[in-house]
Order: sequence, then C-alpha cells, then structure tokens
Amino acid sequence: MRKVSLALAGLATVSFATLAQAQQPVKIGMIVSYTGQFADTGNQLDNGFKLYMKQKGDTVAGRKVEVIRKDNGGIAPDVAKRLAQELVVRDKVDILGGFELTPNALAVGDISAEAKKFMVVMNAATSIITTKSPYMSRTSSTTPMLNSALGTWAAKTGGVKKVYTLVSDFGPGIDAVNAFSEAFTAAGGTIVGATKFPVANLDFAAFIQAAKDSNPDAIYIWTPGGTQPAAIGKALNERGVDTSKIKILGQDELTGVAALQSMGDLGIGIITASMYDYTHKSAMNEAFVKAFREEYKREPDIFSIGGYDGAQLIYKALEKTGGNADGEALIAAAKGMTWESPRGTILIDPETRDIVETVYIRRVEKVDGKLVNTEFDKVDAVKDPVKEKMKAGVK
Repeated sequence: MRKVSLALAGLATVSFATLAQAQQPVKIGMIVSYTGQFADTGNQLDNGFKLYMKQKGDTVAGRKVEVIRKDNGGIAPDVAKRLAQELVVRDKVDILGGFELTPNALAVGDISAEAKKFMVVMNAATSIITTKSPYMSRTSSTTPMLNSALGTWAAKTGGVKKVYTLVSDFGPGIDAVNAFSEAFTAAGGTIVGATKFPVANLDFAAFIQAAKDSNPDAIYIWTPGGTQPAAIGKALNERGVDTSKIKILGQDELTGVAALQSMGDLGIGIITASMYDYTHKSAMNEAFVKAFREEYKREPDIFSIGGYDGAQLIYKALEKTGGNADGEALIAAAKGMTWESPRGTILIDPETRDIVETVYIRRVEKVDGKLVNTEFDKVDAVKDPVKEKMKAGVK
C-alpha cells in the first residue's frame, strides 16, 4: 500500500508540474534594432512576426505566448549578448528570436548554447551563425545560398563574363562575395577587380568609378539593408553607369522595397537574387500581402517574411511538442519541419538546422508606374553551399 501511495503521489506531482507549465506563458525574447541605422529592417522583421501572431492568436498548444522586445540599436554584439543574458536570467524567456544582423546573432549564439534555449534567427544570413548553438535554427536564408545561385546564373545564363565586385566589409559581405565569386568563376567567369567598403559608408562615388573604369560586363554589389542602397543608386547615376550596358548584380537588400523608394528610377535594370518579394505570384502570398498592407500600410519585404516564418516555426514546433518549450524538445521538433510559406515551400534541414528554399532571380522594372522586382528565373530547393561542403569534407 505504501508503494502504491508513493506511486500515486509521484503521478500527482508530475500532473501538477504539467498543469503548472501549461498555465505559465511561453516567453519569447525578441532582440532586433528598433532604433538606429537598421531600425526599418528590425521593425519590418517584427511586423511580420506580429502579423503571424495576430492571425493565429496568442495561444499555442494550450499555452499563452508572451513576447518581450529588446532594442540592440544596430550592430552591437556586446549589447545583444547582454540583452540575451537579461532575458534568460531575469525574464526567464523560453525562446530567443529576431536577429537581423550577423554580429548580434553570433554573440547571442553562446547564450543559446549555454542556457539550452531554442533560438530562431529571422534574418542574419552569415553561414556559420547556426553552428554557434545546437539549439538554433534560421527562417530567412544564408548569404551563400543567394549569391552562389546568382553567380552561376550570371555566367551561364546572364551573358556575363567579367565582373567587378564591391561589397560591405563585414561577415555577410565577405560571405556574399566569396560565394558569388566561387560560383561565377567555376561557371567560366572572371573577376576583374574587387573592393570592400566600410559598413557605415554612405559615399560610393570613388568606389563606383573604380568599378566602372575596370570595363566589366557587370558590377556585383553587396550591402546590408538600411540607408546604403539609395546612396549606391545615387553614385551609379552620378558616375554615368548605364545598366543596359553594365549589369548591376546583387542580393535582395540592394533593391528592397525601402531601397527602391529612395533610389527611384535609378534602380531600373538592377538584377538581384532573393528568397522573397511581395510581387511573388501565389494565392498564399496575395493573402499575406493584403493582410500586411492593411495592418502596416506598406509592403512586406524579405525581413517581414523572415519574421513571419520565424513566428510560424515557433508555433509549429510548440504544437509538435504539445507546448513543451524546452530547448531540446523544440529543436528536435524543428528539424525536418516543412511548411508552405508565402514565398513557397520551405524546409528546416534536419542535419544543419538551416533553411532549404527557392532562390528567385529578379530584375527591377517599372510596372504601372511603380518600381518592382520582377521574378524571371528561379532555383528550387537550395541549401547553404558552405554547410554542404562541410558535410562533404571539402574545405
């Protein structure tokens, strides 16, 4: 009888613990730039996250979802790490999310690993980020995914033989140019010159002139989102670069919605690789764009879709675990998960915990008086090439 009583007492303890957990909210700590140079990027990411929560409600698997937002103010890894520590230790968050910038995501990876917290990177795109914590996944893209596809396309399909590269001198920019250059040269192209510019630079006149003077078929440009794309467009115009004669190639941030608004007609003809644009043709995306416009009075962008699918991954993982927000349980649930996004079908690679998705090749055109990125080619089921090499043992 004593053994039976002890067993029943144990079951009661487990039941009460389960009930207590179910009554407690799942806390998500969002760390993004709400102010500073990348404020628009951070807010667009969070807009996508908030829209998904509004559509699905603030309860998942029987548990209330509570979001605590922290502003890292821009490229500030020390600040991001401190905020993550506060969220974990003081606020007792279960999940870390956001991260539009690589240095910040890398810094917080240590916290995720040490505290065993599920971490969802919703934009930062340097390949190595997800290797910093076994509890981390990503819902945006990796820079090498996009730029490797673009490099191969440029040489094989785009009629480009000579390229001058011009990129931002920090992690993602270096990742980008390495991936582009490797794919481009492997497909038969030649790099005729290369320059890196400071992260906060806004005067591109001398850089563009040097690129133009190399007489390339194309200038490849990589810059993060924010204020730089418009400054680049201005410099291209001032230095007389004709995009019908010298192609301008780049990653999606170069011709994002905000960038095109600032750049105006100077952006016409620029070709970019991206995992999403609001003009993408699908019923799901049309509904997403309509809802986003109604809520925020603007178009969604690559940052918005990263945030939207970041929330979607968290909700789906919680549904799969029955509300268990333990880091081990959530990352196990995330591995191999696939769903239909407004951008198309996406998958979380069970080996790398990184995203697998379609890469679209687009050109800036004026349609009905409005500048848009028009998709004209695509590559399906693209994986991060850096991790694929790592798996194959190739340096």
